[in-house]
Amino acid sequence: MMEPAAKQKVIYITYLIAALDITWLFLQFSITPYLARRLGFDTIWFGYLQTTVGVIQLLGGPIYGRFADVFGARAALSVSCLASVVYFLLLTVADNTFMLFVHKLPAVFMHGLPGAQMVVADLSENEKRADALGKLGLCFGIGMIAGSSLGGTLSTRFGEKFAASFAAVGSFVSLLLVLNFIPKQTKIQTMPESNKKGSSNSVFNVGEITRLMKFPGVAKTFTVKIISGLPAGIFQVMFSIIAMNFFQLKAEQNGYLMAYFGIVQMVIQGAVIGRLTSRFSEYSLLLLSVGISSLVGLAQAMMTNVFHFCLIVIPMMFSLSVFNVITDSMLTKSVSPSETGTMLGLCASVQSLLRTVGPTFGGFLYETYGVPSFGYIQCVINAAVFSLLLASGGRSQPHRP
Repeated sequence: MMEPAAKQKVIYITYLIAALDITWLFLQFSITPYLARRLGFDTIWFGYLQTTVGVIQLLGGPIYGRFADVFGARAALSVSCLASVVYFLLLTVADNTFMLFVHKLPAVFMHGLPGAQMVVADLSENEKRADALGKLGLCFGIGMIAGSSLGGTLSTRFGEKFAASFAAVGSFVSLLLVLNFIPKQTKIQTMPESNKKGSSNSVFNVGEITRLMKFPGVAKTFTVKIISGLPAGIFQVMFSIIAMNFFQLKAEQNGYLMAYFGIVQMVIQGAVIGRLTSRFSEYSLLLLSVGISSLVGLAQAMMTNVFHFCLIVIPMMFSLSVFNVITDSMLTKSVSPSETGTMLGLCASVQSLLRTVGPTFGGFLYETYGVPSFGYIQCVINAAVFSLLLASGGRSQPHRP
């Protein structure tokens, strides 16, 4: 049993690892769209590239979560960091269409943020979990600022290959931090309860993964997470194209805009979410985030320039941050401590699902109806979800069995 001070130290190191992981991820976001355009990709083909990543991570997410439950958080985070090293090394040699797709394959194991969430969920108390997970969003903001600014600057001044090599070295540093500071096991129980009763201990046991969906309220929360998050997910995966074509931003300008996103997210995750979760119920905050998301969609449909978008970013990041933290907290509380990794893996697969259908559907919407279509769809869908949640009155909320 770890002492509280030791737990807190591990959590702080986990925050650092998460911030570094997001930094390298956003550094890559500053490279890939411009590399793809140089290789002759149009909007539709770029959508196929993004869909490929989504499918790969959709398949890997639940298995990664199960792997963490069986072998421990350190092993899971180590695999993620090692996969990131290979991912960025392949990006340095991606000088044709085939290699640009091949370099995405290691993404099946790249789940650094879910891995960090697993450690934090294991080591935090139930009543403080939403706040602890929210602080990971603060790390996300730091990584977004550092990665976007660094990626735009390095690729502009030294080239895309140098920026990708820099990220590979950074991922190796993250691996060293994991091996030196994260305990082999962070759970109170080291094996899922169902396994103790004699079921298979296999990472690929699909039954053990899908069984969690049968707990009270879990299916409902997952449905809300997918449907409400779909429009925002489509907009996010298409944003690099929107920034280039609709806002006419260059790589360095896009990096500054992403850094602005990060600053807004840092303020919300670091100073707002913790206070909200201590004063209001999770269901009330879920309602709030969905309602605001609907209004954000309407504003997006009416924006005409990057200044309008910068104003919209504040409520947009608020609704996204609250929505993701609250749904993840509700879902991890619905299962035993020994199965939070699998549950967070499933949560990660929701984001991957959005990235899978988002690029292709988003590319079609962009080419056919333009940028306002993203906003109108988000407004209508979230208004409908808000109405249904309000009508249900919080019934069938997840709870720990």
